[in-house]
Amino acid sequence: MKSNYSKIMMFSTVCIVINIVFGTLVGILKIPLIFMDTMGTILAAALFGPLWGAIVGLLTNVIIGITTNPVDIPFALVNMMIGIVVGLISKKVGFGFKTAIATGLLLAVVAPLIGTPIAIWIYGGLTGGSTDFFIAWLLASGNTIFASAFIPRIAGNLIDKVASCLAAYVIITRLPKHYLEGALTNVKKP
Repeated sequence: MKSNYSKIMMFSTVCIVINIVFGTLVGILKIPLIFMDTMGTILAAALFGPLWGAIVGLLTNVIIGITTNPVDIPFALVNMMIGIVVGLISKKVGFGFKTAIATGLLLAVVAPLIGTPIAIWIYGGLTGGSTDFFIAWLLASGNTIFASAFIPRIAGNLIDKVASCLAAYVIITRLPKHYLEGALTNVKKP
């Protein structure tokens, strides 16, 4: 059991690094409507369940917040919820190709439903990200602050969360069997 716990801890650490590296690259490149900062959370949750997904999500945002961008700390709630949702789905039905797509679509709604109020309450809707132009444009065209902040986040999350779930699925299918020991038994490999 201790060996299995150590393996999960090490794999979770790698998942945090995946979140930070991909999220930072997308931020540096200023790619609009995509974040790629939850792929590791999704991977950990699909393999080890909601608790580990939430832990990876929380630690990712806290580490980024402390080291580079304090704006990310409040959004730990979003990353944690992503881990919980993916972990529960994976536990219940597995994490195959179709499930990855459906989960990504669900996350595309869940993440902005949690993140938009945080962005509005703490930052007035603008967080310095690639969607700020769209938010400002929607606000200027007469939309409410919630609609203006929510619509661009949905658009970005449709692409980002489906792509992140599919990437996690591909990684899972490519992992050697001995790395999957201790993983949820219903993770579906082709």
